[in-house]
Amino acid sequence: MNLASLIYYLLRGIETYSVLLGLYALLSWFPGGYDNIFGQFLARICEPYLRLFDRFNLNFGGIGFTIIVAIFVLNLASRLLVRFLVVFL
Repeated sequence: MNLASLIYYLLRGIETYSVLLGLYALLSWFPGGYDNIFGQFLARICEPYLRLFDRFNLNFGGIGFTIIVAIFVLNLASRLLVRFLVVFL
């Protein structure tokens, strides 16, 4: 596997996980959204990463910004990792 394909798959994986985080956030708008199999799957996939940001108390005016910050940090980390891979490999 060459560097270009490694970067491609890394970015696609991060993009997919960001979409899953967005879907997880949207499910909170629906009563019982996490009670079905899809909601439980998203909770099992997304909550471990989101727990990292719970200690920062990112709720303002009754609105939680945890998922937005988590997606931002994920995308920032991916960009830094890509730059590292390009420069050092």
